[in-house]
Amino acid sequence: MATPKLLQPISFRSVTARNRIAIAPMCQYSANDGLGNDWHIQHLGARAAGGAGIVFTEATAVSAVGRITPHCLGLWNPAHLHMASRIAAVISQMGAVPGMQVGHAGRKASSEVPWRGGVPIPPDAGGWVPVGPSAIPFGETSTVPHELSTSEIAATIADFAATTRMARESGFKIIELHGAHGYLGHSFTSPISNQRTDGYGGSPAGRARFLMESIEAVRAEWPDDLPLFVRLSCVDHMAGGLTIDDTVQLCKWIAATGKVDLIDCSSGGVAAKGPAIPSLHPGYQVPFAEAIRAGAGIATGAVGMITQATHAAEIIANDRADLVLVARAALANPAWPAQIARELGAPIPPMPQYLRAF
Repeated sequence: MATPKLLQPISFRSVTARNRIAIAPMCQYSANDGLGNDWHIQHLGARAAGGAGIVFTEATAVSAVGRITPHCLGLWNPAHLHMASRIAAVISQMGAVPGMQVGHAGRKASSEVPWRGGVPIPPDAGGWVPVGPSAIPFGETSTVPHELSTSEIAATIADFAATTRMARESGFKIIELHGAHGYLGHSFTSPISNQRTDGYGGSPAGRARFLMESIEAVRAEWPDDLPLFVRLSCVDHMAGGLTIDDTVQLCKWIAATGKVDLIDCSSGGVAAKGPAIPSLHPGYQVPFAEAIRAGAGIATGAVGMITQATHAAEIIANDRADLVLVARAALANPAWPAQIARELGAPIPPMPQYLRAF
């Protein structure tokens, strides 16, 4: 039996992954002052040992105010470098490509961890004032964000560049810029959260300016031979919000720069009380990856309730996307890639310590 395309290697610039399965960024809310610990080592190392081609860190904050919660991973301080290097090394040692998603929580910052309700933490209770393109809170109980000035926007973009430089020094091989799920990049591109009238708002091109300048700044610190991905919320699932046609146009602009190698296609998250996502089912977001791949001529990653071997294989075999990114399936089973490879008749060689399991 021929090896399914899902399980064949794929290359982006100088980087080759052993297959087309990536472990998506999954927040662990287990760091202190941005500093990771043994939890992150075992969590990411286990998923790399499980056979994935690429393993991403969780969203890694570019500044203290850019954290979702006080316990989010960060890389804004040289004191974070040692742990970042350990994480990149353990992923590499287990045979996967180490990727880091860099992000800023924007107006969704200063929240409790999910198992404590995920509620906003106001400044007078130990939190901080979030920031955004406009002074529009994420939810009814959220702190009103500080509207970033143009000079503060420039400083935030410089934070993305600085974190990218440290990720390079730490040994990561892929950078993903987080522009989805209502966090800062997405809050600029979406008309729901961006009501500015200056050069960073208004038209689609104005709302895209923060993201486009962030791409430029990140690529300036990221070697030409290493790939850069961008995660987007392709639709807002809200009246007056982003549509897939809007995002295809944005991705045409991104593709034209020649600086980005793949769009990681998700959706939603721009507001706390958005409508229910229509037709929630396995693969419900795959059409976004398919539309952008065809319409913008750039590689895409498919996400969203992809849990079955044949489903993952079909997405790649039919050129609907170039990567499949899994999250919750890999939380439940770190060896999900190895398991589905066996189901597809093309076993991934296990780590020698795990041979008895196969």
